[in-house]
Amino acid sequence: MTSPPHSVEHFDVDTKGMDVSKHENVEMSDGISWTPEEEKKLVRRIDTQLMPIMWLIIGNAKVAGMQTDLNLTSNQYSICLVVFFVTYVVFEVPSNMLIVRISPSIYLPIIMTIWGALTCCMAAIKDYKHLVVLRIFVGVFEAGFAPAMLLLMSSWYKREEQSKRFGIYISAAILSGAFGGLLAGAITGGLDGAAGYEGWRWLFIIEGAATMFVAIGSYFILLDFPATTASFSDRERAIAVARLQQGGVTARAEGAERMSKVQSFILAIKDWRTIGFILGYMVIVGSSTLSYFYPTLVNGLGYTSTVQAQYMTVPIYAVAFVCTAITAVFADRVPNHRGLIIACWLCFSLITSILVCVVYNFTARYALLVLMAAGLWASNAISLSYAGATFGDMEPEVRGVALALVNALGNLAQIYGAYLFPADDKPKYLMGFGVISGMLGFGVVVYVIMHIKTRRKDGITNFFKD
Repeated sequence: MTSPPHSVEHFDVDTKGMDVSKHENVEMSDGISWTPEEEKKLVRRIDTQLMPIMWLIIGNAKVAGMQTDLNLTSNQYSICLVVFFVTYVVFEVPSNMLIVRISPSIYLPIIMTIWGALTCCMAAIKDYKHLVVLRIFVGVFEAGFAPAMLLLMSSWYKREEQSKRFGIYISAAILSGAFGGLLAGAITGGLDGAAGYEGWRWLFIIEGAATMFVAIGSYFILLDFPATTASFSDRERAIAVARLQQGGVTARAEGAERMSKVQSFILAIKDWRTIGFILGYMVIVGSSTLSYFYPTLVNGLGYTSTVQAQYMTVPIYAVAFVCTAITAVFADRVPNHRGLIIACWLCFSLITSILVCVVYNFTARYALLVLMAAGLWASNAISLSYAGATFGDMEPEVRGVALALVNALGNLAQIYGAYLFPADDKPKYLMGFGVISGMLGFGVVVYVIMHIKTRRKDGITNFFKD
């Protein structure tokens, strides 16, 4: 359902939605007005209270010794990845159905604290079965985080503001991957054996403790939804809702009747855009499962030292961070062309993946791996902002389900992706790169089609509004 159009009087707003070119006030049809300075101040406050919570620490444990100390086979390690993503995928949609009805500032810190504690418990595991059980429960509680953050960002920012913010969201994962590699290298090189614990156990302790620390802090700064954030004044909440409605994003006023869970789910799965973004995101996430094997792949490329293998993953994330940041800023300047931007990056990664299959020089393959990862990370950020912006006209409950479905079913690719790089396939890993090449080719087609169809839909909608 699309909210009724709101008339705009006394001003002209440029395509970035922030600067007024003629007059000072923005007048909505419901009588709410504000100055550009007020809107900028509000957006800065939203950024300050929403963005920091997205920075979580991600550890690197496989090459750090866990696989050896627990006598895990390559298949057993893949199973540990799979069981996590099974529960992670299953619980994403129910979690977003809950969060639109309760306070995110309470719900998210609770689940973060629980999964952080469970991560710390992994330091005490003695065998493979313990690891599997803990991974299952971590998946249950961590499932609520990503779809909730996607929903919050799409609920606070106008369509042309979202790519930069989704870029920040993804850059948090990129930087944590880079610093996780540095941290893992430092721990395995300096803390292994400290207090009787192997280095990989210290990784779990530090990662879990950091997550709980962030969870406690998030309770005091995390936003709820525009109409229900208690820390905002009545005027700030009113402006937050009105500016979204003016920009074509459906935002519900406080006390409005909510759609039922069943109805919101049905409307989400019946929308062709949901299916299209699920298929596209599956390609990106499936190809990005490469990241779980960066240390192993680098090791297989000739860097046999565990610490060196951890450090050699850092340039992969560093280049990806720069490319993602530049792409996210550019995408907000041309919001109607996000689909083509994604298709171009996927095509770039496809070329590098094909070259990896035929080039066996260690140095050349490493360089190609760096470039390939950059394309995948940049595509990830823009694909999420593309979905969030496109779903903007949906009712909040429907948008919450649709975004959760995209993230959840897209992450199904993590399940089969965990088997793409078995240890006995190194150093060439032809099966993994071959499958990824095929997925990337499919992804290019999907996002070109999504670009054409969403542009056509927007054109029809704007025609009837005019």
